This record gives sequence, structure tokens and C-alpha cells, in this order.
Amino acid sequence: MDHRYFLVYKPYKMVSQFISPDRDKVNLLGDLDFPFPKGTHAIGRLDNHSEGLLLLTTNQKVTRLLFEGERPHERTYLVRAKGQMLPETLQRLQAGVPILVAEDTHYLAAPTRAVIVNKPAGLQPRPSEPPDKAPHTWLLITLTEGKYHQVRKMLGAINHRCQRLIRVSIEDLELGDMQPGEVREIGEQEFFGRLKIRQFV
Repeated sequence: MDHRYFLVYKPYKMVSQFISPDRDKVNLLGDLDFPFPKGTHAIGRLDNHSEGLLLLTTNQKVTRLLFEGERPHERTYLVRAKGQMLPETLQRLQAGVPILVAEDTHYLAAPTRAVIVNKPAGLQPRPSEPPDKAPHTWLLITLTEGKYHQVRKMLGAINHRCQRLIRVSIEDLELGDMQPGEVREIGEQEFFGRLKIRQFV
């Protein structure tokens, strides 16, 4: 059986799954206007309040190949942080900050690539997003780790609350000009090549 591979721009306030016990309270991937085949599942997650690139496939092996391989894989996020970020605060973020991963347990996040950027042209405001005139900073943050709510916790550790989080790429698979709710199917060879993982191990 040939497997299929999809790029999805997961919208804000949608969970990264097809089934939920809170079906009447949340939006699901099955609500997208696309005929996903049976057995399709998400590779990794984006929480309900995050948006952006989500990978889906019918291939059960991809999650292991991507997240349990020897080589860490890069994930890049476009982030709106509350307040104007000072250069020395950005340096702290780049150097790695301690984040809370369990009750009374902190983890020192690895050094990360983080740069201040301009708001991308054409990026539509999210419902309830603070207005542009409110002090804020847009950042591109690239991680090779995936702790629970890591980006939000890292920003909290430097006293900048995360106001919006959009995953824009996983390795060389990019969101590009996709719009919220859009689905694109790509071929298997391109999918594995852009993720920089081997198809068979």
C-alpha cells in the first residue's frame, strides 16, 4: 500500500487530532475541507492556541524516524512576544534558559537560534490578537528540542509572554504561502528528502 503525506496549516483553536472526547468543544482536523484517507494521523502536535505547519501521513513509521533518530531536527516558529525585547534579553534566550517541565523540576533549554524580525507582510491578525500598536516583538525561533510548550515557557522565563505562535517550518518543509485551514499533499520522496530522514532504517 502506498502511503500519503500532507502539509496542513493548522488554524488557531483547532486540536491536532481527528477524535476528541470534547468533540462539542473543540475543532478537529476532520473539520478541514479535505478528504483525508483512513489511517491519517498527525506527526507531532501543535496545541490548541498555536497555529502553522502540521504534518500528516498514513505512514505509522514517520514519527519514530523523525523524533527518535540520532540527528535532532529543526523546527522554526514565528512568535509574537509581548513588549519590546532588549538585545541583552534576546541574548539570554539564545543562550538557553531554564524552563519548568514538571512540578519543582526545571530543564535548561539548549542554546537556540532566535532573531528579531518584522511582522511578515500579509499575515492576517488572529482573533483576539492584541493590536499592532501595543508594544510587542516578532521573533523567529528555531529549536531542535520539543519539550511541552517549550517556546511559551522560554519566553515566560525572560518575562515576555507569548501572544502568538506559528510554526513555519520543520527542516526544509515550509509553510510558505499556505493559509489557515489549507492542505497540500506531497510525494513520498520529497517528503522524506525535505525532512532529511531516511525512508528505511
